[in-house]
Amino acid sequence: MSELDIFHFDGDRPNFEAYGRDNGFRHWLASDLVKMLEYPSLEALNKAVNKAIAACANLGVSINDNFKEVETEGVGKDWCLSRFACYLTVMNGNSRNPKVAAAQAYFVTMAEAFRQYVQSAEGVERVLIRGEVSEREKSLSTAVHGRGVDNYAFFQNAGYRGMYNMNMQELKKFKGAPDGRSLLDFMGKTELAANLFRITQTEEKISNQNIKGQRALEKAHESVGQEVRQSMRRISGTSPENLPLEGDIREVKAGLKKAGKEFAKLDGPKKK
Repeated sequence: MSELDIFHFDGDRPNFEAYGRDNGFRHWLASDLVKMLEYPSLEALNKAVNKAIAACANLGVSINDNFKEVETEGVGKDWCLSRFACYLTVMNGNSRNPKVAAAQAYFVTMAEAFRQYVQSAEGVERVLIRGEVSEREKSLSTAVHGRGVDNYAFFQNAGYRGMYNMNMQELKKFKGAPDGRSLLDFMGKTELAANLFRITQTEEKISNQNIKGQRALEKAHESVGQEVRQSMRRISGTSPENLPLEGDIREVKAGLKKAGKEFAKLDGPKKK
């Protein structure tokens, strides 16, 4: 049995590879993935599919080459998913579901040729959240510049000071992050998610309270950072500055893109 025949299901159901279909390129139907992973419906799986599409966009990988909307009999709107799309969908699935957890393990260990490139579910989630942070930072920057912020670095630093009890340069030194790089590129998913919450809630606060002016906006950002800090300490007992850094997100993204290329080679049209 080859390494690609690892993922089996209960009873007499086929393994993952047997569900694959070919019409110019090898693909799997999302409706079949629903059966494999024992989701209650295609609608329930679509949340993971949408996250997978967002991950593709963050990686700069062609969405059309990996996700194609189709109509299937008895289902209606469906998706043709490349192997890479299946991988991203599974990694964004609910790991509390035993079938999803098994599928995640399958993709991480599926073949020797891919092991240096394929990322864990946490790595995929980091890429997705990091992309969201970038988008929300742009939105926040636009919002505060329209409300009187002339020095965005001071405004940004106020949020970090509230959340970490130190300014950005002190924080990078404390955590041992490399110079010349964004600290966000080395944060784990928990810390990234906390910063995403800080950014979105700051934008909500300044909009709802109609806050204007450099100093007032800095104060608002700092106060939101303090609230996020207090929540993290209350819930987990851990201060955000003590969360460990992870590997460079650029390397994670490069690995994912390489995995996508290798998957495409595996499942693309065969040369005669």
